[in-house]
Amino acid sequence: METNLAIDTTLLEHALQIGGMKAKNETVNLALEEFIKRRTGESVISAFHTVEYDENYNYKKLRG
Repeated sequence: METNLAIDTTLLEHALQIGGMKAKNETVNLALEEFIKRRTGESVISAFHTVEYDENYNYKKLRG
């Protein structure tokens, strides 16, 4: 899908240098992938300590 976006050129140039990519579209795609991974990871981390475990559950019993 081709899209026309107004992107801050300073940010894009900095991202090109840091990422080592040669093309702007590669840099933007990589940035989007990393953004998605980070936000997805943050949602997983926020779930820590929200699960209540059964005190009587015996995980060792399930071992062979």
